[in-house]
This record gives sequence, C-alpha cells and structure tokens, in this order.
Amino acid sequence: MPEPVTEPPVTDPIYEALLYCNIPSVAERSMEGHAPHHFKLVSVHVFIRHGDRYPLYVIPKTKRPEIDCTLVANRKPYHPKLEAFVSHMSKGSGASFESPLHSLPLYPNHPLCEMGELTQTGVVQHLQNGQLLRDIYLKKHKLLPSDWSTDQLYLETTGKSRTLQSGLALLYGFLPDFDWKKIHFRHQPSALFCSGNCFCPVRNQYLEKEQRRQYLLRLKNSQLERTYEDMARIVDVPTKQLRAANPIDSMLCRFCHNVSFPCTRNGCIDMEHFKVIKTHQIEDERERREKKLYLGYALLGAHPILNQTVSRMQRAAEGRREEVFALYSAHDVTLSPVLSALGLMEARFPRFAARLILELWQDREKPSEHSVRILYNGVDVTFHTSFCQDHRKHSSKPMCPLENLVRFVKRDMFVALGSSGSTNYYDACHREGF
Repeated sequence: MPEPVTEPPVTDPIYEALLYCNIPSVAERSMEGHAPHHFKLVSVHVFIRHGDRYPLYVIPKTKRPEIDCTLVANRKPYHPKLEAFVSHMSKGSGASFESPLHSLPLYPNHPLCEMGELTQTGVVQHLQNGQLLRDIYLKKHKLLPSDWSTDQLYLETTGKSRTLQSGLALLYGFLPDFDWKKIHFRHQPSALFCSGNCFCPVRNQYLEKEQRRQYLLRLKNSQLERTYEDMARIVDVPTKQLRAANPIDSMLCRFCHNVSFPCTRNGCIDMEHFKVIKTHQIEDERERREKKLYLGYALLGAHPILNQTVSRMQRAAEGRREEVFALYSAHDVTLSPVLSALGLMEARFPRFAARLILELWQDREKPSEHSVRILYNGVDVTFHTSFCQDHRKHSSKPMCPLENLVRFVKRDMFVALGSSGSTNYYDACHREGF
C-alpha cells in the first residue's frame, strides 16, 4: 500500500498551527531520491513556498510584533551555513535578475521586520531544504556535474523579496558558494506562474464560486462571529474592520515566534480566540475538499505551470541536458492549486517552506522508458495522484510512467473539468454556458 499523504486528519488547532510554523529540526524524514539501483535520475522540478515571514497585516490599534529580521549567528534557529550565506549574498552583484528582481534585497536585514519580510527562521528552513536536496541529488545521484552551466538550472520567482530570498537560500544550501555569473533568476508576475496564459475567465468563475462557498460557511459559524466581535471590542474597532485585517495572519506569526498576543485596556486577544479561528480554517479545508469547486479553479490555475514542467521533462527524456534542475520559488496560493490539480486532496495546506518535487527517472535496463515520482514535504505521494492511483495495481515499479503524467496534463485535466469537447487550455478557459 502507498504511504499516507498526511497523518490522520488534524482536528487539534494548536497541533495544526505547530505544523504550519514548520520550526526547523535536524531529524526530518525524507523520501526524495529513492529508486531501484537500475534507475538513473534525469531531472528534478522543485516548487517551494517561501519560508517563515512577518505578517502581511496588522491587527488594528495594536503594536506590531517585535521580531528581528536581521540574520544573527547566535540566535535560534541557526544553520551552520548562515554566516557564509550572508557573506555570499553580499557578493551577488554579478548575477542576472530579470526586472524588477534586481531591485530587491538578497537577504532580510531589518532590526524590526518589514511587512511580509522573510525571517531568520525562513532563511534557515530553506538552507535546510537546499542541503537536504544537495545530499540526495548531487552527492548521491550526481544530477549536475561539478562544472554545471547556467542552462542546466531553471530559476523562477515572483517579485516579492521573501520568494527571491527563499529561492536563494535553497540554492545556496544546494550549491554552496555558487558562481554568481551562472545564476539567472526569471521573474514571474503571477502567483499562479501562468506566464503568458493567465487570462482564463472560467478559472475566475470557479474562484468566485469557491469564495462564495467560503463566505457562506463563515456566515453559518456563529462562534466564529462571536469571536471576531469580542476581538473587535478588545481593540475598539468595528467587527468588519477587524475581520478585514485578517487577524489570524498576525496571530500565527506571534504563535510561531512565541510572542504574546496583544492586549488593550479592554482585555487581551488570547489562545481561545486563536483556536476558534484556526478550527474554522480546518473545517473550511474539509468542506473545500467535499464541494470540489476549488478543484475546478485548481485544474485551470495549475495547468500552465504543469504543462511547462511536463514539456521540460519530455525534453530531458529525449536526452537534452538543459534545465535538469528547476526551482519555482512561490506562495501558498501557487502550491495549493498544484496539489489539488494533481489529485492530492488530503495534502495539507502548504506550510512555510513547503516543498513539492517532481523527479524524472530513466530505466537503465530499458533506456526508452521514463518514470516520475511526486514528493510533498519529503513524503512519496506518487500513488495518491489522480493519474497514478491505479498504476500500482498492475506494476511493481515504485514510480509512475511519464506517459501517465503527460496524458493527464495534455488531456485528462480537461476531462476532469467535465468540459465536453474542450481538449486544450484555451477552450477550457473560454467555454460558454459554465
């Protein structure tokens, strides 16, 4: 039997929040790079969520949490390569960054974090990710030669400092002291990484229906409404204003960094408020899976990036040696649709520094045959994907034929939408009568 994608469904909001924080630890279990000895690793495609960050929102009329975003060697969490990373980033002027990336700082450096800024925890999370992938893909499987060239890497990030810096931290863990002249980071304007294929009216309609589902679920939750009302009373603002400030964002940051929740003369925001909002998030995830409106959005939202990845895999399978290591440094709103589109419905919401990896392998005994493995946060989820669930029944190979993934992206994603007659992305995005 394939391993479970996740532990049993989490209903404890505190445990769920701790998983989300993803506090770096040395003992992480990892299944990347596992294959029978007669298989050769051909290419690796890595999708990450940026590491731990400062909140994007402030709880109205409260002091911002005091978190230091400078990188300091004697502060936890620590990584042995932290000082070397900072030193190397300060020499980054020779690299090639597409506009507007060249104007972004290469590492976080504010004594009081700016909104959305990557923290030291976030840098350490991705230094660890990079080192883990180095040990497996470079030391064990020799994916890149020691004299690797620019065209063997594909690096892409959104225009946020936290994604660029996360990508650089992972890259430094993967290729310590890399030659800056060999680095070219592409800029992706869309969090969906849809490149020139972002206009998709049907995708937007699915999203509107999904947002309405979220709204109706929230309306039904009287305990949640009472909680927001109580928090609004404490900070002395209208409930609507408090809700619009997305307080869970700031509360999660305080929780992960062990900073107390804010108090006013009217009282304190406390762990009970936190638990109610977090419990509602867990319930929202559960209903989202059941109602499947999000799946329609995810299939169309993830198609461009999956199509690009499949094309890159096909070129590698033909023997081309360009872009054998691809890294997309992205957001939760990037990884979440990709996970859903692949059929990984039980996969948890992408935590800070989450990683989704697609590996391409060649059978040395039958060199024309190529297979893929899919891994999420180090767990092999290949046989939980919708395109490979049935394959294990008639094959002993611990991976999935590349053709299954190709067929899924080129055809079955549109079949799953129920779009009769739509056999390509453009038609699925523009079909009438949805």
